[in-house]
Amino acid sequence: MRIIDCDYFIVGSGMSGLMAALHLAPHGKVVLATKRGLADCNTNFAQGGICSVAAEGDSFAAHMKDTQIAGAGLCTERVVARIVAEAPKGIADLIKCGVKFAKKPDGSWDLTREGGHSARRIFHAGDITGEKCESAMIRTVKSIPSIEILENTTVIDLITTTRRLGMKKAPHQCVGAYALDTVTQEIFAVRSPNTVLATGGCGKVYLYTCNPDTATGDGIALAWRAGAKIENMEFIQFHPTCLYHPNAKRFLISEAVRGEGAVLVDANGKPFMEKYDPRGSLAPRDIVARSIDSEMKRTGAPCMFLDIRKKGKTYLMKRFPNIYRKCLSFGIDMAKDLIPIVPAAHYCCGGIQATVDGRTGVKGLSAVGECACTGLHGANRLASNSLMEAVVCARLTAKRLAVHPVRHERKIVIPPWKTGKAVAPDEAVLVSHMWDEIRRLMWDYVGIVRTDKRLARALRRLKTLRKEIRDYYFRYLVTPDTLELRNLAVCAELIVKSAQKRRESRGLHYTLDCPELSEKAVSTVLPGYRG
Repeated sequence: MRIIDCDYFIVGSGMSGLMAALHLAPHGKVVLATKRGLADCNTNFAQGGICSVAAEGDSFAAHMKDTQIAGAGLCTERVVARIVAEAPKGIADLIKCGVKFAKKPDGSWDLTREGGHSARRIFHAGDITGEKCESAMIRTVKSIPSIEILENTTVIDLITTTRRLGMKKAPHQCVGAYALDTVTQEIFAVRSPNTVLATGGCGKVYLYTCNPDTATGDGIALAWRAGAKIENMEFIQFHPTCLYHPNAKRFLISEAVRGEGAVLVDANGKPFMEKYDPRGSLAPRDIVARSIDSEMKRTGAPCMFLDIRKKGKTYLMKRFPNIYRKCLSFGIDMAKDLIPIVPAAHYCCGGIQATVDGRTGVKGLSAVGECACTGLHGANRLASNSLMEAVVCARLTAKRLAVHPVRHERKIVIPPWKTGKAVAPDEAVLVSHMWDEIRRLMWDYVGIVRTDKRLARALRRLKTLRKEIRDYYFRYLVTPDTLELRNLAVCAELIVKSAQKRRESRGLHYTLDCPELSEKAVSTVLPGYRG
């Protein structure tokens, strides 16, 4: 079996993975693996932008307050303070990579505002900010000789001393991973004293999501199987405004559209948000998504609408060129028509329990970006805080690893991957059927509004499905679809178990059985796998 040795092994090619690679490159050999191409990640689809205090009259204190209000009392104050204060350095890192954020004619930053923010502090590059950031970072990463890029590479499992290697007397730590080359089907290993998970979220666990197909919760499942704790997985953010059209696959109408004046209305053009929240259409995402869901259920309508017609065609084509063109391709003219929208699974506020500098409970294993739970988002993420967290925590993680690197006391011997009696799969329909079943039951039972009964039903079926998936996994040779299904099922069960532990309604978790807010805000923490 081929073994690749490196100082730093990074899994994931979104903003957090690429930025970590850039900062670690001067300190040793970096291997960066991604399931498909470098640009196949959530970052590439981010429209709105990345927030940082920059405008006159704005302050770190105001940004902190907005973050904590959105987080419904569950944000960790010291974490919020650190990340918000470090955000300007993150913006500087992106500019250094070549990202050209929008400016006004006078040369000042063209900052925008989104739901939950009390000031304009969103740096953007039109309505394709993520794509602009991702392409600039990819160009920079590709130019650095000490970074080896492995595309079309799916990590099968992390290698730990006590479990995978059977070193019972050694400290429990991660020493690398087994991986599958999805083009050649070769299984190989990466041996590294420092593994960084930057794999993004798990939006594909739901039937309706604006996430790309890669968002199957791989890093969260990998870390859980390696023994890491998982925190606050019940807080799944549903983006309130995903374009509703039979041919519009996972296309978001950015929150910045509401920031620039769009109003949420019903089919008759009547605004409805004011009866749910005094902030109206600029309320935080959890409130907006729940309000839209309530209106749809109350009226029986398949969708609600955004109205930004008052801005006119010239403004809309300049400020939101990508969104305007996309809507027009479906016969919707933003300057003349109401935009049909529905909520869709968007962001996982929980994940691998981690510090701001990526430290997890497993030695040698770090986590950054959406797969990590640092305490920044609490019970609900404030708009555009995700890319901010990704770029800041990636730099802080790289700084920690460079200053205090984990070193192996002796050469770790990694045994070849064993296939046993596994044979080539002959019924792919089993995988696709289980995939569809998980996503539908999660949407029906563990969605925007939950109940004890729905959660119990979901857990019973998920436990059965995980047994079936485990049997399939050991009976047949691994494939990318099998690995993603395995990880998806783990994340689904973690979400349900976390939701069952929270006996209140807070932020993104709303249950009809416990609609009130508890006096004390406490995180839900699930232990890592001990089998």
